[in-house]
Amino acid sequence: MITKEERKLMLIDLMSLPDYRPMRFKELCALLDIAGDEREELFEVLTELTEEYKIILTNKNKYMIAPKDTLIGTYCGTRKDFGFVSAEGYDDDFFIGEGDHLNAFDGDTVLIKVIPDKTGPRKEAIVVRIIKRAFSNILGIYQKSKNYGFVVPYNKKISKDIFIPGGASLGAVSGNIVICEIKDYGDNRNSPEGYISEIIGHIDDPSSDIMAVVRNAGIPFEFPEEVEKALEDIPEEVSDKDKEGRRDFRNLPTVTIDGEDAKDLDDAITLSYSDGLYHLGVHIADVSNYVTEGSALDKEALKRGTSCYLVDSVIPMIPHKLSNGICSLNQGVDRLTLSCLMDIDSSGKVVSHEICEGLICVNERMNYTDVAKIIDGDEDAPLERYSSLISMFKLMKELSDIIRARRKERGSIDFDLPETKIITDENHEPVSIKPYPRNSATLIIEDFMLSANETIAEEYFWSQIPFEYRIHEAPGPEKVDQLKEFMKNFGLYFKVSRDNIHPKEYQKLLDKIKGLPYEALIANLTLRSMQQARYSPVCEGHFGLAAKYYCHFTSPIRRYPDLQIHRIIKENLRGTLDQSRIKHYQSILGRVSEDNSAKERRAVEAERNIDRLKEIEYMSKRIGNEYEGIISGFTSQNIFVQLPNTVEGAVYVASITDDYYDFREDSYSMVGQRTGRKYTLGDKVRIKVVKADKAERTIDFIFTE
Repeated sequence: MITKEERKLMLIDLMSLPDYRPMRFKELCALLDIAGDEREELFEVLTELTEEYKIILTNKNKYMIAPKDTLIGTYCGTRKDFGFVSAEGYDDDFFIGEGDHLNAFDGDTVLIKVIPDKTGPRKEAIVVRIIKRAFSNILGIYQKSKNYGFVVPYNKKISKDIFIPGGASLGAVSGNIVICEIKDYGDNRNSPEGYISEIIGHIDDPSSDIMAVVRNAGIPFEFPEEVEKALEDIPEEVSDKDKEGRRDFRNLPTVTIDGEDAKDLDDAITLSYSDGLYHLGVHIADVSNYVTEGSALDKEALKRGTSCYLVDSVIPMIPHKLSNGICSLNQGVDRLTLSCLMDIDSSGKVVSHEICEGLICVNERMNYTDVAKIIDGDEDAPLERYSSLISMFKLMKELSDIIRARRKERGSIDFDLPETKIITDENHEPVSIKPYPRNSATLIIEDFMLSANETIAEEYFWSQIPFEYRIHEAPGPEKVDQLKEFMKNFGLYFKVSRDNIHPKEYQKLLDKIKGLPYEALIANLTLRSMQQARYSPVCEGHFGLAAKYYCHFTSPIRRYPDLQIHRIIKENLRGTLDQSRIKHYQSILGRVSEDNSAKERRAVEAERNIDRLKEIEYMSKRIGNEYEGIISGFTSQNIFVQLPNTVEGAVYVASITDDYYDFREDSYSMVGQRTGRKYTLGDKVRIKVVKADKAERTIDFIFTE
């Protein structure tokens, strides 16, 4: 009897023969004289080998082995018709020039051949085969032209518009947001071709743009029937049975502190002080009690990965009956928690801790604004309303300052960048955009949550139990070198080297630029020089927080990684984490972590895209208005200007008529050839809004002085 591993080796040997030609499954079966049940085993082997990237399945459903001088990776396109391929095992992407991508679309799995001895800062390659298309349909904006039309992809990383022949438009008109099914992906001479299968709405409809972004990102926005059915078994109130065996914290003063409009309340706080120690309780909603592993609710939560917060609406990870109901730590009702109880000394060190299943009843549902007013001593602070809790809020501020100082001392980086707050009306139209800085209350919750996350991660690291960590690797040497060179333009010395990259130096840099006109730009560039944080079953530390151990424990209502580790923690607490369960988690955590990271990136990109569309919509109603702003960046053709409300637009250099301007990379400025007039970062300028284009996602300004 041939084993599966032997079958794998046989197939690899067969496909490595010089005269082997790509074959379909039936052809392989005939060649190997395989029939009956053995066919199923062969198919399993082929599937496993394709997942391991030893054998690939071509677009024509034929199996072949990847040539030795090729790599398999994911294509990332650009609107300018060149692209990049990220290949496993390589830190840097491969550049794919125009005409060398074989008409790959963004996200396609491709086979590339590296171009040897190519001079330049990055490696180059050519695409030699499309292995797997990322999608068979795309979302875009329809443009009608006589007897035919085109769909301009919403995804700006797709370089070509899709040709729609006459009779295939489903009656769409110019400006309609549509779903286009692709019939032909085209080539270097011919455009891709397709037909319209669905009309979502019009680009000028404020509610359609949100749906367009969601659909384009592939984010599920409706719960399937099996999930809705599962909700029938979810109670409205915590049952007496579920309360059994839990630590009862209902006699402790307990508060939640969230934004005014938040409805999914993950975390509650208890705090007291005695014998020289702060006794901090971080009580997190026990979502795992209701969303059990492998259930319909769990499968859908994993599919979503995270809740998406889209300006004025939320696409929840779990249904509202859970996220806003039985799982939300609402005021005045009993709720189940997974609690992290920490004793913290006057230096901010967690000297002891306990993790347990808890039962709480929140006394007050607080908001950041009211708590900040109380702490900061504002005249209109609601002191009388919350008189019984004021001493606890003061104690929270005291402990928060201690924790934050300790974290800063070890080198944690604090990017104090205000968020953009977009306020819309009942028709989803933006009526106000403004910066939304962190206040003293948001910092308190941030500090307490970070403490719990670090404490949990450290315990499970030393317990050597399979776990899902939140990791943030050190920046790559090339990014560090680029940032050092850029800082020289501003006379700033960045004390890091390829061999000694420490987060404390990043924080020193941010401290140096505090209050300077170009603070936001340099902070953003510093942030971009870093790697993306991600989830991993391997604890590799968190560079930005200067933390050896870190995880996401505090938001299981809206993040799947938190829900995942809650299950592990509860099994460990209950003594049911036996060897079979440990093996189970070892087998799934790599895949789950990778999927969680991808879903997080998907949600973040969707949120940014919708914010940008709402900014464009807001500015489109203000064409001709003049504003003061500051120069926030440059390209060879554009000067970017940020307004006080955080909206950024571009001034085309060609629109400046008093001179011909050159971009000076050495001084990071735009300089007039004749007059010598110079535009530099942080300069205050006056602009007029001349265009706001949702299709191109651009806001155009001109200088008025």
